[in-house]
Amino acid sequence: MTGTEPLETADTAGIVDMEGTADGRGAAEAAADTRDAADARDAAEGVGFWRARAAAAVPADRAAAEAGVRLAYRRAGLVEPERVLWAASPREAVTLIRALRDRGPSVREAVRTAPWARERARVHGELGAAGWAAHWAATGGRLWEATQALVERIRRGVLEELADGTGPGGRAAETEVRLLLLDAVLGQHDAPWLAAFPTDREPLDGLAAVCRTAGWWWPFAGVAVVCERPVALHRDEAGRLDRGDGPALAYPDGFALYAWRGMPVPAAFLDELTALTPERIRAEENAELRRVMLEHYGYDRYLTDSGARPLHRDATGTLWRIDLDGDEPVVMVEVLNSTPEPDGTRRTYWLRVPPSTRTARAGVAWTFGLQPEAYAPVRET
Repeated sequence: MTGTEPLETADTAGIVDMEGTADGRGAAEAAADTRDAADARDAAEGVGFWRARAAAAVPADRAAAEAGVRLAYRRAGLVEPERVLWAASPREAVTLIRALRDRGPSVREAVRTAPWARERARVHGELGAAGWAAHWAATGGRLWEATQALVERIRRGVLEELADGTGPGGRAAETEVRLLLLDAVLGQHDAPWLAAFPTDREPLDGLAAVCRTAGWWWPFAGVAVVCERPVALHRDEAGRLDRGDGPALAYPDGFALYAWRGMPVPAAFLDELTALTPERIRAEENAELRRVMLEHYGYDRYLTDSGARPLHRDATGTLWRIDLDGDEPVVMVEVLNSTPEPDGTRRTYWLRVPPSTRTARAGVAWTFGLQPEAYAPVRET
């Protein structure tokens, strides 16, 4: 049975109403559950599709993207742009737009904001407040946080390169760049909200076509400027930009972002990571970069190589402390897994704990959310 078929026929209606299903529920309830399960499956598949679009790091399909741009203009009741110009990155796009003198006013409100608002109002009206919240959580909400973090990181990177706020006209240039970045239609990074709506028909089919095939874009009355997609994207399991041997995000023109577990780092900084020493780590004045160095070098290795001494030992493990200038100390508990590996060895784990920790037991208890006196495992695993 599918969700579009009748729940019951005239001949069997009375029997179904009386007997229901094997677990005592009515046929209507069972059918509703089936539809809910199918909807959840469809939503999950849709989220996977749009997640892949948001993370795409392959050349744009320029013909399809331009067709999508022109369709988005028509859906908004506008004349198609006279020209569609391409840029290799958001940085290059902003530079190009600032130099255009015949672009005309922005039409983003008509092309992107208005159709999105209409669709949201329509779906919200059909589902109600609670239904909309559940729908968003199952679709776009699953992609929103990681994608928005990436969008904000790109904006910050472009702003840092094109307008530092210094020199003659610096503040004006910074404001102009900032406003242009906020005026972008995000192309592939519009995937989260597109995942929540039908995109195979108006009014969102044009916007969805660009999302599937290209990067950010800017609609003006006389011209549209469209970006290529990245050529490289590296993220950790939490969805943060992360790479230790090159750019975490890179565009064809060389615009790139470098990051370690989500934290922006200078490009030259990564070159140092393969040749770190405890002395170099201690000499780093930037506390955030020093933490990156410690994570890359390994806390256990740093403790060994720097000749650190334990603060405390007990049956739970050994407490170590690393004092750092201008930063809070790193305090860790070294614990030995009580369960041997297949080869008979026992694995050592390092648990970072608050700087105020004074005993190994207190540190291990903290990782379980317990007070030291309450941590008394019957059997360790």
